[in-house]
Amino acid sequence: MTLSSLVLSRDWPEISVLECILGSLHMNVEVEPEPERALARLAKSKIDALIVDCDLNGASTFLRGVRNVSAQQTVPLVILGGSNGRHLEEDGASFVFQKPISVEQAVRTLSAARNQILEERLRYHRERVGLPVWLSYGSKKRARAHLMNLSQKGMGLRMAQPLPVKGPLQITFSLPGSKRAMKIPGEIVWMDQRGQAGLRFFDLKPRVKRDLQLWLERQYFSQQ
Repeated sequence: MTLSSLVLSRDWPEISVLECILGSLHMNVEVEPEPERALARLAKSKIDALIVDCDLNGASTFLRGVRNVSAQQTVPLVILGGSNGRHLEEDGASFVFQKPISVEQAVRTLSAARNQILEERLRYHRERVGLPVWLSYGSKKRARAHLMNLSQKGMGLRMAQPLPVKGPLQITFSLPGSKRAMKIPGEIVWMDQRGQAGLRFFDLKPRVKRDLQLWLERQYFSQQ
């Protein structure tokens, strides 16, 4: 499933530019020229990003109404700064860019909004996956475990028996489709007598963090 966006505007040349950019970011675009209908749609439908043209009559009233839509709390709000100099940054905008639209600026801004959406979606997402992993701890000690689920922040494991270790350890595993092993520092945050455990990651290297995020994104959207 692709991400969705709602554009409140009647400026069709600018809307065309937005549609091209959002399409390249794999985001569906719905256009609504009437503030009241846009607010009703926002209240009833799941919208991932909201883009508001502050040149539109009724934009200020619409944004005040948006505050009463509880779902809006997790929706990035993008404001198109008016060609007549009007600005609505004080209305809770997550991102702002000017009209006439600069493609370079719009790509940069909307890419940042998309990244924010994905981070929010994946924050608590756990991907079920069965993989062997190795835990290194103490003085050159290693234990084999079975990976049950994986997130950006940690993983769930099953071991043959509880692991007699507290404190930091290193987790080594390879994601499906990748030949490169990931080595991630972490710690056990809980463990039961059946050998099931939860691990938390820390100090991920930027490349490892990015590879993990991209893999989780692909899995998440392939299942929608």
